[in-house]
Amino acid sequence: MKSLTLKKIAEVCKGTLHCCGKGTDGEISGVVLDSRQIKKGYLFIATRGERADGHRFIPQVFSNGAAGVVCEEEPEDKSGPYILVEDSFQALKDIAGFYRQQLDVTVVGVTGSVGKTSTKEFISSVLETKYKVLKTEGNFNNEIGLPLTILRIRRCHEVAVVEMGISDFGEMHRLSEIAKPDICVLTNIGQCHLENLKSREGILKAKTEIFDFMGEKGRVCINGDDDMLRTVKTVRGEKPLTFGLELENDVYAVNVENKGLFGSSADIHMENKSFHGNIPLPGEHMVYNALAAACVGNLMGLTEEEIARGIEAVKPVDGRSHIIRTKEKVVIDDCYNANPVSMCAALDLLSTALTRKVAVLGDMFELGKEEKDLHRRVGAYAAIRGIDVIVCIGELSRNAYEGALAGYGMEGKSVYYFHRKEEFLERWRDIIEIDDTILIKASHGMAFDGIVKVLAGE
Repeated sequence: MKSLTLKKIAEVCKGTLHCCGKGTDGEISGVVLDSRQIKKGYLFIATRGERADGHRFIPQVFSNGAAGVVCEEEPEDKSGPYILVEDSFQALKDIAGFYRQQLDVTVVGVTGSVGKTSTKEFISSVLETKYKVLKTEGNFNNEIGLPLTILRIRRCHEVAVVEMGISDFGEMHRLSEIAKPDICVLTNIGQCHLENLKSREGILKAKTEIFDFMGEKGRVCINGDDDMLRTVKTVRGEKPLTFGLELENDVYAVNVENKGLFGSSADIHMENKSFHGNIPLPGEHMVYNALAAACVGNLMGLTEEEIARGIEAVKPVDGRSHIIRTKEKVVIDDCYNANPVSMCAALDLLSTALTRKVAVLGDMFELGKEEKDLHRRVGAYAAIRGIDVIVCIGELSRNAYEGALAGYGMEGKSVYYFHRKEEFLERWRDIIEIDDTILIKASHGMAFDGIVKVLAGE
């Protein structure tokens, strides 16, 4: 890893290097926080978490060939070099920030309230038709995940597509300082993390901190159909590029054909170019994700053919509108996370199914003082969309249950409430029928992946 010697790492994170008689001038070959991932030549950063203290695994990592250790206390095992620091997590960020400055790579930063991960996948798939791309694994998008992603970049990579997620003011400023994005992509401004950010205006303010450390020649791509993002008129004197379904956007789609659970197709226009694109993932929001990718691809010099091929090649991510077909039913696994905007988008997707439609909905977290009303609105929206069976699970979801009961068009429909998912799993066979299409969606903390496994027969 370029310029990352133990001596330089100690300097960067203001630590004290103890050589223990070993060489410290060679470049390390990787950085991990998980002792199980150690390989010869790697640096291990010992951190204290809720479940485990990484300091306990220092002897193990040295025996497995670690080049050195960053730690907050002097280890009992001094069989290899170690760097004493005040805060291991801060050291991780400092190391990643320094390493980013040594890299000759284009960094695309993706943020927004909804669709970050899917948009990251679309952009990566498009850029991979021309470049060597590294992307965020899963949703490693916070102040631990982002630095680890930056530290995975190698000399062979030409582009890194990184997801950047926050829940409070100041976080994006710090993430931007580490990533120093060359292209910033903002998907939308919805209603999430309201507990800390209070309002959509607050969310916009926090998300646009991504511009704070953008490269000197950086460009911005925003959803031009989003009312809040439309207020971003210039960034460093430059007008952002916009994407969306409205014709005044720089990149826009017309003749959108909804193919239900099989995705959609559209004619995509940008500058003097246009092409017909097949978008394999279902839902109108995936059209926006494809347009964001087209916007970035155009900035990066891709042809229409390369962009179209990349869009068509995108694969679903587990937990995000991942469609699982079994012999008896179709399960839409969208249980990684949830907020009111993404809930309604998922219900829109479910409504396109040609079979009986079942929504299994759980609590949405971090919505602040309006959480009850926002859950109630989601339940009512499910009713209005004509979902045949609505199952609400969780303490907050009692409000969704009440909203569904009060919703319009529920004649002949069924609405159920369970306090815990285990109660639903005891009765699901009485509710689910053969050939049903079932949406499963909740915030990650509800652990609805367990429901997915049961209904998908895993």
